[in-house]
Amino acid sequence: MDSAASSVFIDVEPAAGGDRGRNSLFVMGRLKIAGRDEELSVRVRNVSAGGLMAELPEPVPPDSAMQIELRGLGWVAGRVAWQTEGRAGIAFDRPIDPQLVLKPAPSRKGSMRFPS
Repeated sequence: MDSAASSVFIDVEPAAGGDRGRNSLFVMGRLKIAGRDEELSVRVRNVSAGGLMAELPEPVPPDSAMQIELRGLGWVAGRVAWQTEGRAGIAFDRPIDPQLVLKPAPSRKGSMRFPS
């Protein structure tokens, strides 16, 4: 598996001011649902200390236990709180610090080599 910092999340765009403690963003992530072997790729649209909203590629049973990989935090456990029209609310089992998810990814200066 690739590390979260190197390949899972891209294009973080925090919204100015946030809304009710939520920060709007656009990041890609991986979701593991209890009882399933495969991981789903999801788009995370906002995140707060208590949960997040993500776009899912397929419906997930309500109240499903799951884990989602968040940059800066790793795998976070939670449950599907609601779902409608391809989007789902995930309630975390424990509060997180959403600012860790919003931090820009480390720069990869010097990682690319060009022919002389």
